[in-house]
Amino acid sequence: MEREGAHRPVPRTYREEVAVEGEAEPVVVKLGVWVCNAKSRRDKLIADQLTALAKLGVDWA
Repeated sequence: MEREGAHRPVPRTYREEVAVEGEAEPVVVKLGVWVCNAKSRRDKLIADQLTALAKLGVDWA
């Protein structure tokens, strides 16, 4: 959110490479799929999760 902004949509096919300690290669995270799933299932997220997303600027949280 900090790098791209909270109001920029994330395409479902978007993948982000994340450096993980102890791993030689970056791990690919399917961020677009995660955002889409979290948004469509937001009624199942707990209050702490919604609060954390709202603090990041996610308007649907």
